[in-house]
Amino acid sequence: MAEIIKGELLAPAGDIECVNTALHYGADAVYVGGRLLQLRAAASGFTDDNLFEAVSKVHEKNKKIYVTVNCFAKDSEFELLPEYARFLNESGVDAVIVSDLGVLSSIKRHCPDLQVHISTQANCMNSETANVYYNMGATRVVLARELTLEDIKTLRAKTPKELELEAFVHGAMCMAHSGRCLISSYLTNRSANRGACSQPCRWSYYLVEKTRPGVYIPIEQDGEATQILSSHDLNCVSILKEIEEAGVCSFKIEGRMKTAYYVASVINAYRRVMDGVMSVKEAEEELTLMTHRPYSTGFYYGAVKKEPFNDGLYHHSGMFIATVKEKTSDGVYVQMRNRFAVGDTLELMSREKGIVPFNVERIEGEEGDKNEAVFPMEIIKINCPECASAGDMIRKRVKGC
Repeated sequence: MAEIIKGELLAPAGDIECVNTALHYGADAVYVGGRLLQLRAAASGFTDDNLFEAVSKVHEKNKKIYVTVNCFAKDSEFELLPEYARFLNESGVDAVIVSDLGVLSSIKRHCPDLQVHISTQANCMNSETANVYYNMGATRVVLARELTLEDIKTLRAKTPKELELEAFVHGAMCMAHSGRCLISSYLTNRSANRGACSQPCRWSYYLVEKTRPGVYIPIEQDGEATQILSSHDLNCVSILKEIEEAGVCSFKIEGRMKTAYYVASVINAYRRVMDGVMSVKEAEEELTLMTHRPYSTGFYYGAVKKEPFNDGLYHHSGMFIATVKEKTSDGVYVQMRNRFAVGDTLELMSREKGIVPFNVERIEGEEGDKNEAVFPMEIIKINCPECASAGDMIRKRVKGC
């Protein structure tokens, strides 16, 4: 049996569906955005009612929920902060995540009992900074992504044991230092530091020579377009034990803008590796099936390995097909998302058993048996492995994605 990893598995959740999915697949905690100062302007954030619902669902499972309040605030926004902090405290959230020193100070002044975690946006690179945050009342620091394992060990040795350390282990990485990028503001007037990043680092670019205006030269290698500014995606499933031994107690998955299918895929793989029931090799294969850029382990081993530019495109070979809604004695009711047919080979993403392939033998709709399921969100009945349970997702491997 593989070695068990004991840290907290922390999942992103952009909506209630993602909260439920993260809990179903074994997350120990989720982090969400609320109505104020969250660093994802494109996400509407949880309404107050949604947040109460999420807190209830999370605590029902004896898990934890953290709320991001991690924008760099303007003076006008501080007028709303005391009331919002009191609301978050009364809602029962387990902690808030902040970047701004003023926000930290205001929250601790108005709600001294509300736990505060320091966001990676705060760029905590050393023990001196971590200790300052601890002395201001923070109970956890989300480490800067630029730290190596050795840096983390040093920081851990020089900070109080009561101060928890959290680190990102999977997901998109910003090309800028701790995400403090100005390209989006410059090109589109949308501030990354205010949660409105337009991700221009992931656009395709052309070269223009100044004496030849209008002549656009594509930046190519082997005929492929190139995203010259884009970083790879982080994937640390193979080094979780090393990160734990360096002093990290919470493993964070990036992706509050991602789908429930993404959350299911990543959390299922990491949970099973941490529980010692899936090999790293199997998990790495799993993690290639969702949409991703080329993977790396980031800065944990030092300087990031330079890769050819033409390997900067998105890859995936798995398609989200359906979610199991109810199990019966002779099959399951599922809510479909993408087309499939009798005779297709699908894979049940079972929380209990992992990935279980099966062949579709029958599809039953409201009007009886049919050969194909084509309407998104339709509830249909299909045969499925015995281990299926409500909340499990079903996917299909697709060639050439």
